[in-house]
Amino acid sequence: MNGKEYLDRYEEALAEALAEFLQAKGQMDEPKPKAPDIEEKWEAIAQSYIPDGAREFNGYPTVSLGWMAFIGMAVAQFWDTDWDKYSSVEDLYVTLREVRGYDCMDEYICEDVLKLSSAEAQAVSNLVADTASLSLRLLQKEGFEPGTADAFYAYLRTLHQLYVAGYSIWLKRLGYRMTPLG
Repeated sequence: MNGKEYLDRYEEALAEALAEFLQAKGQMDEPKPKAPDIEEKWEAIAQSYIPDGAREFNGYPTVSLGWMAFIGMAVAQFWDTDWDKYSSVEDLYVTLREVRGYDCMDEYICEDVLKLSSAEAQAVSNLVADTASLSLRLLQKEGFEPGTADAFYAYLRTLHQLYVAGYSIWLKRLGYRMTPLG
């Protein structure tokens, strides 16, 4: 199996594990939502996020991973409230980060974007922390050699699945329900 196939398999297994975890907690619909407008923003967000996220990963890996779930939630909120406005924003990540900085981005998203009460914000933060911890355990279990291209791409794919988890959680909280067709 070549590196890409291995990474594809890893990402698929991670996506399945996160879906099972979140569905068991009643936080994600089955089937997972398809959100092409939100997914379309992923590449630009990832490119902008990587320098900050990668820098933080060694010291704060669950933060580095979990912040991406918060970003997914924020983008889902933007999609629901004023997508005409937010779809044209060139760099949604920088827009989110610049208000309070990287370290307080979770608080900004919970308080100002998602408009959560302090109890709701704590519950969402706990859910994100648990989801990021699960993702980190699965990433570490794979044993990617630090500093290699495969380790970088595994990190990037992990971020992607946390972005998907974030927007999936938030779409469900907004009242969107996914139902199987046929």
